[in-house]
Amino acid sequence: MSLEVSVADHQEVVEVAPSLLNELEAKGLEAALEILSRHAIGREPVLGSLTTAEVALVDDVTSDQVHREFMDIAGATDVITFEHGEIVIGIETAKRQAAEYGEPLGRELFRYLVHGLLHLAGHEDGTDADRQVMETAQEALVERLWGAGQD
Repeated sequence: MSLEVSVADHQEVVEVAPSLLNELEAKGLEAALEILSRHAIGREPVLGSLTTAEVALVDDVTSDQVHREFMDIAGATDVITFEHGEIVIGIETAKRQAAEYGEPLGRELFRYLVHGLLHLAGHEDGTDADRQVMETAQEALVERLWGAGQD
């Protein structure tokens, strides 16, 4: 199987170093391959059929627009995952959450990327039980692949 994780910065509010985009792509691919081998749910998760998982970093205005248009929910959000393999990450939301929880921005962005990949592998978070399973897998991957010392 040939899979690529492509991360693009589509906003101008939060400065993002090219090295962070590269790190998110590399670690995102590691996470995707591990998710497929150990955390996929169902017989044919979308993630397994993709050649590219496309990740877009967007500002609050764009996040709000996408949230309204595709989910009929007002307001910017952290991550929205589409079944065709696109993951939209609200970078301003990530920055606020990172500050609130004392996390580096890169680690918080990676957390949202892993969350989106888990959705593509069949995970849902609509119930407390499903959310717990998803968050357990997510946090284990973030801890192991990103680590506590990285930005």
